[in-house]
This record gives sequence, C-alpha cells and structure tokens, in this order.
Amino acid sequence: MARHTPSRLILPLLAVAAWPGGPAHAQSSVVIYGRINTALEYANATTATDGTRLGGTGRLTNNRSVFGLRGQEDLGNGVKAIWQIESAVSVDNGTGQIAARDTRVGLDTPYGTLFMGNWDTPYTSATKLYDPYYPTTAGYMSIMGNGAAATTDNVQNTSSFDRRQQNSLHYQTPRWGGFGGAVAWGLPEEKTTDPLDPALYSFAGSYDNGPLNVALAYEIHQHYHAAHQNDEGMKVGATYRLPATTVALVYERLHYRTATGDLMRNSWYLSLVQKAGTGSIKLGLTFAGNGSGDATETVGFFRSGPETGAAQATIGYDYPLSARTAVYAYYSRIYNKRNATYDFAINGLGARAGADPQTFALALRHNF
Repeated sequence: MARHTPSRLILPLLAVAAWPGGPAHAQSSVVIYGRINTALEYANATTATDGTRLGGTGRLTNNRSVFGLRGQEDLGNGVKAIWQIESAVSVDNGTGQIAARDTRVGLDTPYGTLFMGNWDTPYTSATKLYDPYYPTTAGYMSIMGNGAAATTDNVQNTSSFDRRQQNSLHYQTPRWGGFGGAVAWGLPEEKTTDPLDPALYSFAGSYDNGPLNVALAYEIHQHYHAAHQNDEGMKVGATYRLPATTVALVYERLHYRTATGDLMRNSWYLSLVQKAGTGSIKLGLTFAGNGSGDATETVGFFRSGPETGAAQATIGYDYPLSARTAVYAYYSRIYNKRNATYDFAINGLGARAGADPQTFALALRHNF
C-alpha cells in the first residue's frame, strides 16, 4: 500500500457489465475502516453492604474496537444499494466476532434509507454521541439505558435499552431543515420458541442546526418479561457546541412490567467537553433515582426500594497525537447507595450492593 493512501481506503470493485444491446455501467466501492481502542486500567471496588470487598486488579480492557467494510452501488435515479459488515475486535486478548457490530444491507433513496441487519436502535443512536466516553468502561450505559447490549435479540438481553438489535428492520428519514427521524422493528423471530412473543419497536426524532442538537427517543420491548406486558424507555436530550466547549444533557425514564409488577426509574446525564491546549478535558456525570414500583425482580442493574439509586462521575483528558491517533486518561467511579448494584456496563467488576466500582485508565485509540 502506498504511503499516501488515505486512511479510509476506497477500492473500485466493479468494472463494466456488457449486454448485447449495449454497455451498462455500474460503479461500486468498498471502504475499509476501523477503530483500535484499548486501555491499561487499575480497577477495584469499595466494601459492599454485606462486608465483602473485591480486590484491586490491573488489566487490559477493550473499548469496543472494530474492523469494518462498507460500500455502495449507484443504481440510478438517486438510489444506491448500501451495505456494511462491522466486526468486533479485541486487541487485549486476540478474540473477535464477524458481523457482531453494525452490519446491514439496504437502499438509500431520496425518500430515506431502508435497511435490515444487526444495528444500533434509533433509541441508542439518538444520544450516544452526547457521551464523550462512549463506548468505554466509563460510558454512561452503566446507568443510562440500564446496561449495554453490544449485540442481542429479543431474548438474550431483556433489560438494556442501550442495544444493537439483531434481526432488525430500519428506516431513516431524509433531513428536512434540520429535522430527521428513524424507526426500527426488532422482528419477533423468537416466537417459535418463546411463548411470550417478544419483539422490539424503536423510534427517534432529532433537530440538528448549527451548534444545537435536540433528540427525543422512545422504545417498546414487547413481552420481554411477562406475557402481554411491554417495557418502555423514553429519553430527551440536547447538546450545544461552542468553538471550545460542548455541553450535553439527557433525561431518561425506564418502565418495566414484570411477572410481579411494575419497576420504574428516572436518570439524568450531563457531559462537558472543554478544549484545553491541544487536547480536551472531558467530564461526565450520571444520576439514577431510586427504583420504584411493586416488582420484586432486579432488572439489569436496578430494582425497586429505598437506597437503590446511584451516581457515576468521570473526568479525563484526551490528547491527539495525530488526526487519527489519540492517547487519553480518565478516572471513573460509580457511587452506589447501600442497596444499589450498579456496575460498569462494559468491562464490569461484578460489584455487590453498596460497593463503589472505580477505575483509573490510560488508553490509546487509533481510527483508520
């Protein structure tokens, strides 16, 4: 490969297909891209309510590194065939999984984009870029969305509203004066084996104009925990970008309907990115109220009752070494109330009720 080749490499794939009546031209392209994102961490947790304590440990962690291929073919009249295959790569232990991340095939048209595959739900996509630590150990998914499902169907993970949905059909609208929307349907393929008939429906709308972005999202998990009962997530967020400062705020309400009753929780997220010299100081604060309702189950990281709320605070510094490579460091801690069981959604520690997980990280990220 020549040294001057761009990092997002475009390779011509198709030449000319000739028919007896005359030539027909179809041009396709492939983009090779990826992200290597790995951290050296020291992680531990304070003493839990029952007196147990996890020992501290040094570790290498993978922060959702990826290797991907994507392409498109011009079909004429403003229509393009689009595809992407994005695979999970773990630099820390040498493992991975083909097509485990955003993977799709579809059509991009003047009337919107329609595709099918394994893809982030509109609910997830609506605010994930508001978090400067997404997706790392310090990401807001430890509280917002109630965990992270890197790739799941309707039965593998029934708690998280931050999810990449397998077997899903998506439609994204064109942008109209800054407004846009997206819907997704997680098909009920498990109906043949699961008597609950589970499915997913996800919706999001946004307004993006200059420095301001506003997002509203709503998601239904049909029959995930009880027959004829749906779980619901709703969130609204906004971010404002200045030349040196970016501020974001998100509010979320989750409502589960389980076999024993209702379980609800409110949460809030605030982030600040401030340029400081060549790099940036990044701050994230997340708050979870006590779980409420009459359900007795623990769903994901939370349950109903007093002293079940938590907060997470993260502060760090990101320093670019080039346009594609950066070194960064952060400290993140979850402050659990005595009956709360929140843990890091990515690279969790297995903390018990009342224990505060925390981590110091020094990381390197390269995009290509």
